[in-house]
Amino acid sequence: MIKHDTIERKVGLLGVLTALAVSIGGLAEIIPLMMDPVATTPTPGIEPYPALELEGRDIYIREGCYNCHSQMIRPFRAETERYGPYSLAGETVYDHPFQFGSKRTGPDLARVGARYTDEWHRVHLLNPRDLVPESNMPGFPWLAESPINAARTPDKMRALQTIGVPYSDEQIAAAQAAVEGATEMDALIAYLQGLGTVVRGL
Repeated sequence: MIKHDTIERKVGLLGVLTALAVSIGGLAEIIPLMMDPVATTPTPGIEPYPALELEGRDIYIREGCYNCHSQMIRPFRAETERYGPYSLAGETVYDHPFQFGSKRTGPDLARVGARYTDEWHRVHLLNPRDLVPESNMPGFPWLAESPINAARTPDKMRALQTIGVPYSDEQIAAAQAAVEGATEMDALIAYLQGLGTVVRGL
């Protein structure tokens, strides 16, 4: 048996044993969750993102919105009273990657869908301080000028289909036409307007 002081003196051995311990602990936590039906079965009513919302989600990630806005309402009274029903694992079955997190420079957006009009979101994204004077969120005016590359949308959906998101061939075939002519702001607003609406309505 290796003595503790020997491990501490040998950095390479300490590194290997640390990696081994972290790997075992990680597998013990991750594998059961991957097999748990609660985490792998979609919440009733949850469907894969329509083409325009899928594009909006990519923009949300690209622009770093998740750095300030989580999408995980915790099961505490203060959270559910402010944001709505707590987040469920089954809501994120088709999210790759999911947007759970704990950072809240801005409010949690898990249930923001349909709380505001499209025009409210548009003005807010152009210049947040026009609506919320104390906001420190930056504006995103370039999104209103940037068109979606509609030719890439079917490819994104096919890639998701290969990892288990149940897009039909008909949905993929119709995807380019569904986003043709839309701006990145249109797509981002569509994504935000869909967040949490299914669970909030259950």
